[in-house]
Amino acid sequence: MGSQECLELLRGVRDCAFATIDRNGLPAVRIIDVMLKEEGRLFFCTARGKDFYKELLANSTVAVTGLNDKWQTVHLMGRAERLADAEQHEMIDRIEENSLMNEVYPRDTHYILEVFVIAEGSIEFFDLRQSPICCESLALEKASVTEKDFFITEVCIGCGTCASLYPQKCVEDGGSLRARFFQKIPDKTGNSGRNERNRGMILHFLHGKL
Repeated sequence: MGSQECLELLRGVRDCAFATIDRNGLPAVRIIDVMLKEEGRLFFCTARGKDFYKELLANSTVAVTGLNDKWQTVHLMGRAERLADAEQHEMIDRIEENSLMNEVYPRDTHYILEVFVIAEGSIEFFDLRQSPICCESLALEKASVTEKDFFITEVCIGCGTCASLYPQKCVEDGGSLRARFFQKIPDKTGNSGRNERNRGMILHFLHGKL
């Protein structure tokens, strides 16, 4: 699943959870219609005067989450920037492409809305149908990819006890440590933990296969 496919998934879900930070520094979340996915960017709108609108202007950081009927989830975190005044009317006129929003804001009343765009951010994709569950970390445009690593430290003795405890069978006996999301913490001597004993443990949680 690529970053653009993830945006398509959010657009397909349409009614997604958008989280911001309110005036008291607390998380605030609401369901917002994803208006458009175009040129690798995600567009949405909200009405002037709403708390959501004020929160976006005060702190543009936003998190968006959507789950489709195939149990696939996309989590997008980025910055929502208000479109320039010169672009607002043209984009709002395209609200007719969204029948539900056109019903809520008929005719010229939709000009109370303003459009925001998310052009960069980090993305997490989950596919709960796969076993083990598939999880991918992606970047939108120039944003950096934030990997969610697992660690084996120097205290690991490679006994394999933990392999039977993970419900998704994240740890498996045999093989070698070759998952890119997997890291070993070097010990005080500079070696990568207890190399010989750690070689018997392999994580294959992300991506479903290695």
